[in-house]
Amino acid sequence: MIISRADIQDAHSRIAPHIRRTPAWTLPSAFGHDGPVSLKLEFLQHAGSFKTRGAFNTLLSQKVTEAGVAAASGGNHGAAVAYAAKQLGLKACIFVPEISSPAKIAVIRSHGAEVVIGGARYADAQEACDLYVAESGALRVHPFGAESTVIGQGTVGLEWEEDAPPLDTVLVAVGGGGLISGIASWWKDRVKVVGVEPEGSRALHAALEAGRPVDVDVDSVAADSLGARNIGDLVYGICRETVDHVALVQDAAIRDAQGLLWRDWRIATEPGGAAALAALLSGAYRPKAGERVGVLLCGANVELARLAEVAA
Repeated sequence: MIISRADIQDAHSRIAPHIRRTPAWTLPSAFGHDGPVSLKLEFLQHAGSFKTRGAFNTLLSQKVTEAGVAAASGGNHGAAVAYAAKQLGLKACIFVPEISSPAKIAVIRSHGAEVVIGGARYADAQEACDLYVAESGALRVHPFGAESTVIGQGTVGLEWEEDAPPLDTVLVAVGGGGLISGIASWWKDRVKVVGVEPEGSRALHAALEAGRPVDVDVDSVAADSLGARNIGDLVYGICRETVDHVALVQDAAIRDAQGLLWRDWRIATEPGGAAALAALLSGAYRPKAGERVGVLLCGANVELARLAEVAA
C-alpha cells in the first residue's frame, strides 16, 4: 500500500474546516540537545489528540447510514470519533476496554456518544465493536488499520512541514501505528522518521524484527494509548518502507518526560503523548550535533491526579 502526498493534501483540504491547525513550536536548543527542537503541539487538537484528523477524514469520505458510526478505542480514538460524529450530526457508539482511564471515558461521553465497556483489553473491545457493526450496519472507524485513518493522520506532517523550519528527524510515538504511517508517508525519502514505543508495548518494533505483523504482550504505563497488540498488514507494509527504526523507552522515562513537560513548560500530557520526548530525554534516540529534531506531543487526555504524581 502506497499513500501519496497528494492523498494527504486532499484529506487536509477535506478536514481543515473541522480541525485545529496546531502550533509547531521551534526552540533553538532544548532537552539537552544542542540543535533546534521543533515541538508539534498536537495535544491541543479537538478531543485532546491527533486522532480527530483520521476520524473526520473517515466520516467525510465514506457513506454513513442511520446506524451511525462505531469504534473500539483505548480512549483517544473513541473521543475523536465521538467528537467528529457530534459535529457532523451522527450517532456514535464507542467500545472501550476496562483499562481505559476515567478521564478518557469522560471525554467520550461529553461528546454525546454511547460508551460500552467491551472487555478487559483493547482486543476484547474490538471484538465487541465488530459484532455490533455486523448486527447494526454502523460504519466501523478503525483507529489505525484503515487507509482513511492513516491518510488523515498524515496531515500532521503536512502542517508541520509548512509551519516549521526544515527538519532532519521526527520522533513519533507508536501505538497501532496509524499516526507514524501517515507522517512517514508524507515525509518518505525526505525526513528520517523514528518510531517510539514503550519497552512493554512494542508491536511495530516486533513486526519489523519478525518481518511481519505479530502479536505482542502489552504492559506499559502508556497502554491505554500505545497498547495495540498487533499493528496489522496496512501499517506494517507502510512502515517497513518509510520508518527508519523504532526506539524503545522505559516507562520511567515516559513518566520523567511527563513530569518535565508539566514542571518546566506547564504542558499536561498523557503518557503516550510524552513518549516521543522520552526518547530524546533518555538517550533512546541520540541525535547528531546540530541535528534538527522534531518531537510530536500527541495527546493530552491525562488524569490530573496521575500527572500530579509524576510531577511531584
